[in-house]
Amino acid sequence: MDWVAHEAITHLFPAMLGSSLSTLVIFIPFVLMTGVAGAYFKVMAFSMVIALSASFLVTWLIVPVLSILFTRNKPVERKHEPKTKWIHGVLKKPIIGMLFLMICILILIVIPSKLPSGFLPEMDEGSIVLDYNSPAGTTLEETDNMLQIVNGILDTQPEVEAYSARLGTQMGFFITEPNRGDYLIKLKDKRNKTTEEVSDDIRKRVEEAVPQLTIDFGQVIGDMLGDLMSSVQPIEVKVFGIDVNTLESISREIAKEIEKVPGTADVNDGIIVAGPSLSIVPNVPMLAQLGMTVADFQLQLQIQIEGTVVSSMIDKEQMVAIRLIYPDAHKTSVSDIKNTTILLPNGSSVPINQVASVEISKGVAEINRENQKSMGIITARLNNRDLGSTLKDIQRHLTEKVSLPAGYSVVYGGAYKEQQNAFKELMMILISAILLVFIVILFLFRKIKIALAIIVISVLGVSGCLLSLYVTGIALNVGSYTGIIMIVGIIGENTIFTYRQYQESEGALSHIEKIEYAIAARLRPKLMTAFAAIMALTPLALGIGAGAQLHQPLAIAVIGGLVFALPLLLVVLPTILKIIKE
Repeated sequence: MDWVAHEAITHLFPAMLGSSLSTLVIFIPFVLMTGVAGAYFKVMAFSMVIALSASFLVTWLIVPVLSILFTRNKPVERKHEPKTKWIHGVLKKPIIGMLFLMICILILIVIPSKLPSGFLPEMDEGSIVLDYNSPAGTTLEETDNMLQIVNGILDTQPEVEAYSARLGTQMGFFITEPNRGDYLIKLKDKRNKTTEEVSDDIRKRVEEAVPQLTIDFGQVIGDMLGDLMSSVQPIEVKVFGIDVNTLESISREIAKEIEKVPGTADVNDGIIVAGPSLSIVPNVPMLAQLGMTVADFQLQLQIQIEGTVVSSMIDKEQMVAIRLIYPDAHKTSVSDIKNTTILLPNGSSVPINQVASVEISKGVAEINRENQKSMGIITARLNNRDLGSTLKDIQRHLTEKVSLPAGYSVVYGGAYKEQQNAFKELMMILISAILLVFIVILFLFRKIKIALAIIVISVLGVSGCLLSLYVTGIALNVGSYTGIIMIVGIIGENTIFTYRQYQESEGALSHIEKIEYAIAARLRPKLMTAFAAIMALTPLALGIGAGAQLHQPLAIAVIGGLVFALPLLLVVLPTILKIIKE
């Protein structure tokens, strides 16, 4: 049996090396990816490179040894000749292979434009993050009263298992204004509605019961991934301009128009107004007539409102300031301040409203800047719709409905920007992968026609990926794109083994007989490989298990490619080899 193992490994080594390299080089360009997608797929790329390298070494060094150990005393069985009758029929009718080839080309042309698109795969985490804002200047007590109504809504929502609320803090325990906070809502495992459907129900009930609250829904992992990008929300529209008031007006207009686009929810115009402020403007000429300076006036006002530090003391090894405060100073209302008297140098006193104007002014909106330019940021979430088509509708809608003044521009950011950058990088990776596989095949066989034929077969396998995504309604995102790239290497690997089998056929056979023998001999390994891979990927494709939804698009794309790989390898490949004569 030693010579059998030796002959087998000698015979298969070139194909093993070529097929391993053709799959391994697929993942090398992933190392160059940037952004959130790059951070995720770099780990996968390194893992696949290590796994493929280990697989090659095990097959080359360990499997032959195990074969010798377990079959040392067993007689060598006579090799069964593969049945070639069925493949002979395929070669007699090349129209079958050409027809399937044309179908694949048609799918590659038509399907991509009809696929929904996204960035990262959507997951149903079973929990909801509800961010809320009450009107600017709302006190903790007033906000808490509103939240009591929200609590009642959540208590009566059948899908809600438990929830917790925070006021004045948000995810990450960031300290915020007293009118902001969030809810973390845990949903029941057994429920008839998805997370999005439950969010829609809660959103509708809260908006009807507490219209003062501005609410925004998300999920924990999704929001954490969003924190790594420029915006948590997948839809982000940035308006750049000079005048802040004009930016506010345009932001409100854009937000109203985005709300009209189907598939959007939780639209936010990005205008954050601080609470109302009390403005006290002294009458400088009158103060001068009374013998007072502005500094004197400010000092007396400060003492009456917030007190003054008169001394300090040591308390438990810590220096503590002693502040002198007027009685009930914290309860002073606007009218009380107006009627508060200040002392004049002559010993008399006058009410503040006689020497100064006391007014409550509207809060000032926060000013956002990017690259030293003022901007307004409008955000929104997706609601049962893909990112790509929604953004196209938003772009078209804003172009038709919103007229920007001179010097103002709109830029689309958020997940859409990350998606476009990732897709550009993935397209370069796909092209690089095809070229690298071509170089490996050309190096292995040194025949450009054969290398081109194998690459054509590998690329045609992408049609199976696209068709499976279209049938299942899965978006073309970073995960499914990765599956498309992987299938090129997988089909290339199988094609290399088939052609190597063709080369190793007996010299007495004709060109057609070599093709028939090679295809028939590789039939069982192809079926076993495809069936095993499909079975392994099925749980991910069905979304079974924790985190499976993250890899579901990749699994569906690969399964579709493997299904198409069989007719490509068993029907189209022999037809092409028949045409290519050595």
